Amino acid sequence: MLEDLKANNRAWAARKIADDPHFFQRLVGQQAPEYLWIGCSDSRVPANEIVDLDPGELFVHRNVANLAPPQDANYLSVLQFAVDVIKVKHVMVVGHYGCGGVAAAVDGQRRGLVDHWLHPIREVHHDHRHELEAIGEDRARLDRLCELNVVRQVRNVASDVFVQDAWARGQDLQVHGWVYALDTGLVNDLDVTVSDPSGLADLIERSTPQG
Repeated sequence: MLEDLKANNRAWAARKIADDPHFFQRLVGQQAPEYLWIGCSDSRVPANEIVDLDPGELFVHRNVANLAPPQDANYLSVLQFAVDVIKVKHVMVVGHYGCGGVAAAVDGQRRGLVDHWLHPIREVHHDHRHELEAIGEDRARLDRLCELNVVRQVRNVASDVFVQDAWARGQDLQVHGWVYALDTGLVNDLDVTVSDPSGLADLIERSTPQG
């Protein structure tokens, strides 16, 4: 299997050079992508391929269930580097329908350490329980929870001090929320883009359950 992967790598590199002889030479220089992708680790959701970008054009952070928890040093380090050093213009939080991590957060089974990681999703589930309980079909309910999780993570990203400081100094930066559909290959823009603190306040108001 590993020999196959190495052969695939050599063939891929040869194709890139055939199409563009200077492709890899350009990559040696400083990366300057305009996008940060915060997505799920699911192997069916390859960030660069979904948006058809080459290496060097997308800064990527992935974890189980595409979380952006304010206490996670790994995510925060990626966010700060992307915003302060690379100066990306867009942060996309990208979930996907049928996410196993989202399902595992609320199915009642014990899995160990990952249960702690997925706790923020249980909080989202609890906060929106009335809306979710009104959805009769299991898959539709899970898909809606995947969307609500993305919205919450957009709020987390936009609330972070690195993003807030970037806006305060006039940096052009937007935070977006998408959900990818495995069965079509298309992304669904949830229309929760935040471009400034007032936009964050509006999103918090719109996405907070009443009562």
